Amino acid sequence: MELKILDTTLRDGSQGEGVSFSSTDKIKVAKALDEFGIHYIEGGWPGSNPKDITFFKKIRDVELKNAKIAAFGSTRRAKNRADEDENLKAIIDTGAPVATIFGKSWDLHVRDVLGVSLKENINMIEDTVAYLKQMGKEVIYDAEHFFDGYKANRDYAIETLLAAERGGADVIVLADTNGGLITHEVAPIMKDVRTRIKSPLGIHAHNDSELAVAVTVEAVKNGAVHIQGTINGYGERCGNANLCSVIPILQLKMGIKCISEDRMRHLAQLSRYVSELANMAHASNMPFVGESAFAHKGGMHVNAVMKNPKTYEHIEPELVGNVRRVLVSDLSGKSNIYYKASEFGIDLSKLEDHSKKTREILKKLKELEDAGYQFEGAEGSFEILLKKLINQFRDYFTLEGFRVITEKRGPEEDVLSEATIKVTVDGEKELTASEGVGPVNALDRALRKALTIFYPTLKEMRLVDYKVRVLETDKATEASVRVLIQSSDGEDTWGTVGVSQNLMEASWLALVDSISYKLMKDERAGRKIKRKNQ
Repeated sequence: MELKILDTTLRDGSQGEGVSFSSTDKIKVAKALDEFGIHYIEGGWPGSNPKDITFFKKIRDVELKNAKIAAFGSTRRAKNRADEDENLKAIIDTGAPVATIFGKSWDLHVRDVLGVSLKENINMIEDTVAYLKQMGKEVIYDAEHFFDGYKANRDYAIETLLAAERGGADVIVLADTNGGLITHEVAPIMKDVRTRIKSPLGIHAHNDSELAVAVTVEAVKNGAVHIQGTINGYGERCGNANLCSVIPILQLKMGIKCISEDRMRHLAQLSRYVSELANMAHASNMPFVGESAFAHKGGMHVNAVMKNPKTYEHIEPELVGNVRRVLVSDLSGKSNIYYKASEFGIDLSKLEDHSKKTREILKKLKELEDAGYQFEGAEGSFEILLKKLINQFRDYFTLEGFRVITEKRGPEEDVLSEATIKVTVDGEKELTASEGVGPVNALDRALRKALTIFYPTLKEMRLVDYKVRVLETDKATEASVRVLIQSSDGEDTWGTVGVSQNLMEASWLALVDSISYKLMKDERAGRKIKRKNQ
């Protein structure tokens, strides 16, 4: 079976709440999709906004290796001839070789939305497709709301497909636009359509019932040779079929080739890249490509995975470019500790009385988790803790004291924060002050300012995320808080954690671990850490 994939991340995906692509971002995404091996990239609706027009102009200068660019739009307006319709002219003006046209399949939409006769809608579909074919375009016809239309008025819904076929559509895509289709409904409808329609069929599923991936796979099983979806499932309302799940299911589970095997190993990277450009947090629990997809937490699970990964993994994570992760928590066993230590380059089995030492580490870990620490997202702090417990960590600096002042001098004035900090490095003391937009920011800036004098490589790192979690809500303002920090130096990202009843102390603990981890990482990589007066 030759299966074609149309990615609509840049059009349908961009309609998702919170998703935002600049025209430059859209070019970057298109290049990444093309490199990955996607067959069609739907760039946008050129008749709807300037950003999409700019994209189509820019993409002309990009040499694509695998993909064809598609411009999206609707059938002609009822009062227009196809060759006079501004929407269709905009599609032609893009120079895109492919036109994706949607038309109404549901008589409810024809009457209540378009406000035209059922006959006129049929004419609009056929005229539009025929005109675009006459203009040399490959035409993908999207039968909007087809499944709802079929269930409401079977004969009319199929008549709209026949109109697109008469017009010369290269493929006819059945759309579950409202996302309400149940998986078992797909096969009988697809089989019926195939008795009337000779053109190749495709599927476009939305995820409002959380079945978009299942519906897409079922459609392929029943004859669809063209699938549409988005990276990470982005899209209007609950999103579209997630191609990051559809593609590996079809290719790795069902043996239906979608892309080359070597490109499949870049799927997780593509998923994260699109998330970054869309300005969306990458969902850790996404199948196949999420950070947690191959993460193991329970001690029994880890023990089994270490013996044979197939015990708790349905595929090898490397097939989709992901990695196996072992988490440490209060659910951990000794296997978790040995595994994590090996990731840090530590062979606990070589320690004297290593079994006893591992039990001590596990006991300390569970005590800290009970006190509110969480090391799943703070592996930087866990590595530091582990090395402290086996006497393989050295302190890079000593805190002599800090003070943070926050004040508001009047009802119209901004709140100001200032931090003063005193540290000692190799016997040398440094007293530094810094202002910030808040007390934590001021403390962070003061600490870095003081330590950069001794450790210039700290200039490379920055705080990329800061989260506070109240642990005992019943204690109100006396509750302990957990601070999780994500830091990056442009090459790696690491997490650290601090817990205290005092927000500033919790933040301090997480900040200290963050900086210590950076210095430890640099030394491990063989980098020389220059200090003052060296």
